[in-house]
Amino acid sequence: MAAKDPRQMLEAERVRLEAILASLKQETANVTSDGDTFSESGADQHPADMGTETFELEKDLSIQNNVEASLADIDWALKRVEDGTYGTCDACGKRIPKARLEAMPATRFCIKDQQRNERERRAA
Repeated sequence: MAAKDPRQMLEAERVRLEAILASLKQETANVTSDGDTFSESGADQHPADMGTETFELEKDLSIQNNVEASLADIDWALKRVEDGTYGTCDACGKRIPKARLEAMPATRFCIKDQQRNERERRAA
């Protein structure tokens, strides 16, 4: 089986994420800064319905932030492709296995260092 080109994998992931981001932005575009939708006033809504809408908006915004962060990771990975450091763990400097790069093209760490990084984040 031929090795996949990192640039092609990263660009394909960028296209996928940009489509998700565009969809999320379209869903949240009808919401004003005070939380009301353009289509209806909050005055005649049941408080539980307003809570559900607020939850859904916050969830969509959280997903949007995660997608934007993933796009930034892809930009970083593309720079690493350009400078020849793509596929090298940022923490230990060892090669990241090809299977991991194919599964997560923008990864910055080998599995061992990714686990360590996640443990440290949870502890903080």
